[in-house]
Amino acid sequence: MHMLLLPLFFTFLNLSQSQPHSDAPPSSTVCIIGAGIGGSSVAHFIRKYSPDITPTTKIQVFERNSIVGGRIATVTIAGETFEAGASILHPKNLHAVTYTKLLNLKVKEPGSDSLSLGIWDGNKFVFKTIEISSNIALIDKLLKLPFIENLVSLVNSGLMFVRYGFSLFKMQNFVKDAVDRFRKYYEETSSRPIFETVDEMLKWSGLFNLTTRTLQDELVDAGLSPLLINELVTVITRINYGQSVYMSGLGGAVSLAGSGGGLWSIEGGNFQMAAGLINRSEVALHLQEEIKSVADLGDYYELNSTKGNSYICDVAVVATPLDELNIQFIPPISIPERKLQHTHATFVRGLLNPVYFGLKAAAKIPDLVATLEDPKLPFTSISVLKEHNEEESTYKIFSRQPMTDILLDSIFSVRKETIRINWAAYPQYHAPEIFAPFILDGRHLYYVNAFENAASTMEISAVAAENIARLILSRYFGKEVNP
Repeated sequence: MHMLLLPLFFTFLNLSQSQPHSDAPPSSTVCIIGAGIGGSSVAHFIRKYSPDITPTTKIQVFERNSIVGGRIATVTIAGETFEAGASILHPKNLHAVTYTKLLNLKVKEPGSDSLSLGIWDGNKFVFKTIEISSNIALIDKLLKLPFIENLVSLVNSGLMFVRYGFSLFKMQNFVKDAVDRFRKYYEETSSRPIFETVDEMLKWSGLFNLTTRTLQDELVDAGLSPLLINELVTVITRINYGQSVYMSGLGGAVSLAGSGGGLWSIEGGNFQMAAGLINRSEVALHLQEEIKSVADLGDYYELNSTKGNSYICDVAVVATPLDELNIQFIPPISIPERKLQHTHATFVRGLLNPVYFGLKAAAKIPDLVATLEDPKLPFTSISVLKEHNEEESTYKIFSRQPMTDILLDSIFSVRKETIRINWAAYPQYHAPEIFAPFILDGRHLYYVNAFENAASTMEISAVAAENIARLILSRYFGKEVNP
């Protein structure tokens, strides 16, 4: 009998010695709270960087809303779809570019550079660019020929230079330097560390110091004129972040980068990036299921939802800002207090009232009405999204406070449709920034949005998510991520 057992013993021994060693459990569950671009990117990069664990690793994504996308969403007005949340992408946003190609999404080309800009101080336009148009259809079509639009763009560049001078080039150089440093996060993983803290990640790229000082201080040191800072830079930071030039420097630099040329979006809505990544990452998606507690039970985490369901997870990822959520963590976690900047996006189908702006005709109102930093001004910006005809357009208004009907009726002479959205859009930036940890408990509870105190964009969420995915694969699964 013993002789018969020996061959079986040696066969078992040979088989066990031939198997690769792994400290990770044979079956694991990664739970992600939030189905925006951050949460969907974490799922994507876990699958991309370690396809061999896909059969034995389950990813569950929990979203409290009925659709994915988080702060990326659309509205439909008069049969047209418009971005309601995060709306623009930079040409050097390499993750977004990659997602678009991977998911076969269609790029919505940048709008015309001939759109007019007016800077409004509450009483008058302190600066306006020109726009050429005609009520006669044939002439108006001719005026939209590329060489005419290029000529108008050249004239407007000249007007900008006359007002702001060489400070425009200094601003451009300031932005370019920040963008070049940010691009280090796209280097091959073989030469790019995995970062356990936001501070470490920012210092590696050379961006940390920008979070310690205000944008105002950085631009003064860069040699920009007070006029440019108080007007054009202020307009940009108010539109992109709802904040002044006294926000922290890196967020300000990102805001300025979001005003350059070549900006783009996804035809049909940017939310399709998050939806597409989730669809191809083999996840179990739980819509309209809000997580109310996360408990560390030693070897695993227990997530409890408002639906009364409980989920066991080996790794838990928070991919949504915790600042205005009531998730209970057991044991409690500690993160710096942070307030979110609320931006009220109001969409109106109608016609602006020229009298409000001291003009005689609505056609004289610039396509983008931007405002200076003045607490008495009721809105941050008003932009034309679509001109339906001479008597009707769709507009997007940004403001720090809700736009009341009385106020809207004074700004618009015609108002046929109104949609209001209150976004808890991004952090309120204050230098020096203090960052929450990526690893919330020293084990396997991770926080993507810790990086958002540096700056907040779709691409920045993807960059932070990629690092979190690498952290998970390294710390829990014991895997090196190769290019």
